Amino acid sequence: MSDDNDDNVSKGTVIREGRADADPLGIRRRRGGRKRAPSFTAEPGFEFDYKDPQQLRYFITDRGKIVPRRISGLTAQQQRSLTVAVKRARNIALLPYTSVK
Repeated sequence: MSDDNDDNVSKGTVIREGRADADPLGIRRRRGGRKRAPSFTAEPGFEFDYKDPQQLRYFITDRGKIVPRRISGLTAQQQRSLTVAVKRARNIALLPYTSVK
């Protein structure tokens, strides 16, 4: 006889639940074109400020890595200035080097 614990699932079937928080940056399984940069970066004369960690946290993963340009949607010049700002903020302890779990 069959077990009632199987709930009509054949042996070897893997059930995966889609979770919204599993991929918050959309790095995996992205479809379509490039991600657009945030609107505040499009303003003329915009500069990343290392003294503003809230703004920089938008471009850092939950593990503390800087988001790559293909994901962030920034221009090459903006990505370079972002990297310098994040490294300066890390150096003076406004941002962590790694995440704490």
